[in-house]
Amino acid sequence: MPEIQQNIIDDLANVTTESWRTFRIMAEMVEAMDTLNSLKSPCVSIFGSARTAPDAPAYQEAERMARQLVEHGYGIITGGGPGIMEAANKGATEAGGVSVGLHIFLPHEQDCNAYLTTRCNFRYFFTRKFMFVKYSMAYVVMPGGMGTIDELSEAFVLAQTGRSRPFPIILYDSTYWSGLLEWLRRTMVGEGYIKAEELDRLITVCDTPEEVVSTLCKLVIL
Repeated sequence: MPEIQQNIIDDLANVTTESWRTFRIMAEMVEAMDTLNSLKSPCVSIFGSARTAPDAPAYQEAERMARQLVEHGYGIITGGGPGIMEAANKGATEAGGVSVGLHIFLPHEQDCNAYLTTRCNFRYFFTRKFMFVKYSMAYVVMPGGMGTIDELSEAFVLAQTGRSRPFPIILYDSTYWSGLLEWLRRTMVGEGYIKAEELDRLITVCDTPEEVVSTLCKLVIL
């Protein structure tokens, strides 16, 4: 069946068969793993909005957080784009640390930021998300949109179901996340779809870069 007819669009300029798509997926994964296997530092993934301006407090805090994490021996992984991602990569690079961007090609989205020491390119979200989980010791989830929520949900489900090793998931900025957490406890927990202890065990909320660094240094032993 021509690729152009699929619900998940890969590249409308190339009409190929589904079998050839699988080879492209394999090649993308092999190339990314070959690149990321060479990382010299255990890494923390920092997620957040691509739309955050450089003069926004969240941008400056992400930059400071990444710098402090590098100073404590961690590398930084982001999606490689602008906003929070750029801030985290900037802080990591300027501190002399590992600064990884897992960049995905989108029809109306950003190019990579200029602060990467290592870059991987992706066509597929699911291969990209696999690399985040495989090569991260922890997730820091800063304010963002649906892409940020997607990464948070992926990490939570993997940890909840035991399909990945336990790793810290930190929500940054209690004011931003309080509405979601309140809904999870009131509605999901209240109706029995998740357990309160799962939230307590898997999610930590922090409000300053220093609190994030302190929390990770306690939970992730290098």
